[in-house]
Amino acid sequence: MEHMLLFAGFGALDQIALAVVLLSWFSIGWFIEHPPAGRPSVSLLMQAYRREWMQQFLTRQPRIFDASMIDSLRQSTAFFASASMIAIGGAIAMIGNPAAVRGVAADLTLSTESLAIELRVLLVVGFLANALLKFIWSHRLFGYCSIMMAAVPNDPADPMAAPRAAQAAELNITAAKSFNRGLRSIYFALGSLAWLLGGYALIAASLLTAAVLFRREFASTSRQIMLQSA
Repeated sequence: MEHMLLFAGFGALDQIALAVVLLSWFSIGWFIEHPPAGRPSVSLLMQAYRREWMQQFLTRQPRIFDASMIDSLRQSTAFFASASMIAIGGAIAMIGNPAAVRGVAADLTLSTESLAIELRVLLVVGFLANALLKFIWSHRLFGYCSIMMAAVPNDPADPMAAPRAAQAAELNITAAKSFNRGLRSIYFALGSLAWLLGGYALIAASLLTAAVLFRREFASTSRQIMLQSA
């Protein structure tokens, strides 16, 4: 009976809000990865810099700096993966303790009978789970990249040097793409917490989250710096 009440509280507004957040998440991710030709996103600009990094890597001796850079990137993915796992555990604990969750709703002066609180928390868990999987895969790809970099011959004139460096660059780019997807899921997981305040709050938070991501990818100061020529 309790679970039937939860689904009964999932009204038309909640369905629209859920559609808006999922559409916003998918749309901004697609637009960032497939921007207009005349206005590349920060993520796309960084792909060019990653390829240039591997070109410089070919002639850099010793290559300790490059090894430390890859290690730093792997540590970042490991940190976010751990943080996502902890957050998922906390959210699942909230779902497993409905009384506590509804106590929060009562503190927010919300009607606990008309709101499917547990289902709202599940949306956050979904985004966090997606982020966790992306971070884990990104961590592994950066590991593949480090191995590929180690396979690059020390002699830049070696016929296999440039192709191996190019392969390492593409692995680096693929790992970064997965990492960025994980970060976007974290953004929307935070925005999805607004659903505890109702459907309208989720819609507003979803659009705001997408706007923040758009600004950082297409209208940020960092992007202007990246576009500057030496």
